[in-house]
Amino acid sequence: MSHHTHGHPTVSAKPMSRRNLLQALAASSVAVGLGAFAAPTAASALAAPAVLPGALPTASGGARLVPVNRIGIQLFTVRDKLSGAGSIGFRRLFEELSAIGYSEVEFAGYTQGGAGAITPAEIRQLLDDNGLRAVGSHATLNPGNIDAQLEIANTLGMQFLGQGGPIASGRTDAAWVTAAQTWNQMGVKAQAAGIKLYTHTHQGEWNWTTDASGANTNRRVYDLLWTEFDPDLVTFEMDIYWAYVGRHLFPGFEPIEYLKRDPRRFPLVHLKDGKLNPANGNGYDIIEFGAGDIPYAQILSELQRNRGQRFGMYEQDNAGSTAAGGNPVNSLGNADRSYEKIAALRG
Repeated sequence: MSHHTHGHPTVSAKPMSRRNLLQALAASSVAVGLGAFAAPTAASALAAPAVLPGALPTASGGARLVPVNRIGIQLFTVRDKLSGAGSIGFRRLFEELSAIGYSEVEFAGYTQGGAGAITPAEIRQLLDDNGLRAVGSHATLNPGNIDAQLEIANTLGMQFLGQGGPIASGRTDAAWVTAAQTWNQMGVKAQAAGIKLYTHTHQGEWNWTTDASGANTNRRVYDLLWTEFDPDLVTFEMDIYWAYVGRHLFPGFEPIEYLKRDPRRFPLVHLKDGKLNPANGNGYDIIEFGAGDIPYAQILSELQRNRGQRFGMYEQDNAGSTAAGGNPVNSLGNADRSYEKIAALRG
């Protein structure tokens, strides 16, 4: 897939960003069409077809379900922009994301491919230059690297530090208990550094654990972690798409019930959409936000009382290789359209 070859104007050369405009309008209680007043970005100019303002989502019908200053993006979504010889680098990527309107980023690594070497301190400066906040990161954490990872997290100004993959392998109850205990121990170090650990889960954590004989127990991996994690030290990032896949594969639960049980144990959630597809073993295809069938308006409406207590992170694993609605394939175009749909959610 080709990378951006057009120029990327800096944020300072652009009109007021969509995020700043939305925040200003929200403060003055003026209801406006989201896209009608948004400054065009390089990404939208390349990836989005021309549409009339009336065709864009409108900011009406109640309070925002995701506050503008809580709309973030997991950088795994746009990893193609930071890899290989065609990398546009963190500087240009952050300019694009800020102009789209994103307030927060969640990291998926700290390298930028062909754009050259870069340090965490240099990345932090680029975040600050573009009005972005780092809220978390998907790293592979273990007792041997936790100190170094916490140092990076502090340099970047993160409140949270997490892991994108499972914290244990297999399904044995004993393995997951041991892993949870290890994470609690690492969580003590994180707490001393002013950071809280979190685990990002996929479909596998909704499966049942097994006993020493290999037979299923009567509790899911997720329930084991809920019990074994010290909530003052380790928390969760629910990927709502993968929770729905888990419900499809291992039925008998509703993701919303976990979120409602104790919303403060979910300071981050992945807003990843999925389109129903019976031919897919997972039950859903990953798709850009707003083009799928996961009932986000319903889910987030039930959490509205706590809406300002979490970071909503848009993620789309395949944004660099697919686009909805006949749009050109461009991960930043998907990020632009998805931001509009998230900002337009009302309840």
